[in-house]
Amino acid sequence: MPVTTTNNAPVPDPNPPVIPAHRDDVGVPLVPSGSVDLHGAVALLDAAATVTVLCHINPDADTLGSGLALGLALERRGVAVQVAFGSPASMPESMRSLPGRHLVAPVADVRREVDLVVTVDCGTAGRLGVLRDRLDTAPNVLVIDHHLSNTRFGTHNLIDPESEATAMVLADLFDAWGVEIDAALAHCLYAGLVTDTGSFRWGRPQAHGLAERLLATGIDGTSITRTLLDTHPFGWLPMLSSVLATATLERDAAQGRGLVYAFVRRTDSAHLGPEEVESVIDIVRTTAEAEVAAVFKEVAPEEWTVSLRAKTAVDVSAVATALGGGGHRLAAGYTAHGDTDRIVAALRGMLG
Repeated sequence: MPVTTTNNAPVPDPNPPVIPAHRDDVGVPLVPSGSVDLHGAVALLDAAATVTVLCHINPDADTLGSGLALGLALERRGVAVQVAFGSPASMPESMRSLPGRHLVAPVADVRREVDLVVTVDCGTAGRLGVLRDRLDTAPNVLVIDHHLSNTRFGTHNLIDPESEATAMVLADLFDAWGVEIDAALAHCLYAGLVTDTGSFRWGRPQAHGLAERLLATGIDGTSITRTLLDTHPFGWLPMLSSVLATATLERDAAQGRGLVYAFVRRTDSAHLGPEEVESVIDIVRTTAEAEVAAVFKEVAPEEWTVSLRAKTAVDVSAVATALGGGGHRLAAGYTAHGDTDRIVAALRGMLG
């Protein structure tokens, strides 16, 4: 059943259908999963005295902002809550001003037995990294996400592919839960919203409406945006120079719509955080002659994480899913193995 939101909330189905068992990203059968609406998610949260909120590895502002906002809401209700991510070992520099940082637990300290595990902005179990095993000991796992390609690996799944950010799903959840979105929660949610909408360059009117509501709490949207999107260490500049020197335009790729791609070698980025590396795709994607942009980021010998972006005409989530990943229609990613010629050929083959 589709996720209901406060923007168009029908009467909730008291008996949501059970979806057949899914397989996660390595083909392991998972427990049967079912969709829940906002009220079903609230019931799960209300019933839990101990909760772990898990963000995906190499957290961006949507997963971490959503996780911290939920963590703060739970803490205020007297719940013993931790927020965590599998890697890296510390919070990204650009996100250290987010409220709720005190809730972030190191991997080694994340409890193994809690009433409820909640994942935020995580499309597959594999995206939890070393914390994936925390799913195995939890009686209930609530997946909150906005990725169409989500594998629904939870016992309960709140997925709204129409939302531009998981932060938007959290805002709807807070409304259904009766949680006041004050400045601290608004700061966290705005961080996810502004990054996942590309500073509101794309998205539905609802995204702009939520931004107006969050800004009305008194948060400094300009400062938040500058910190997250427009501030980099000096070392980012020489890295960017090296990476852009590898940029290649193939005009006949993607059925003649054009593909531009570049490589980030470990030697280029060893001194930088993941958020600096991730920012490269937003520069490469500006190429006028290419509908699709790709950045191949080396993580080990012949192992790459790949970021894909499209302008309007190509569904890169379908491409990424076929290559073992997932994402959104215009923004997706996957992991590739092989030398540079092989991984580019595989992508070109899927794009046509």
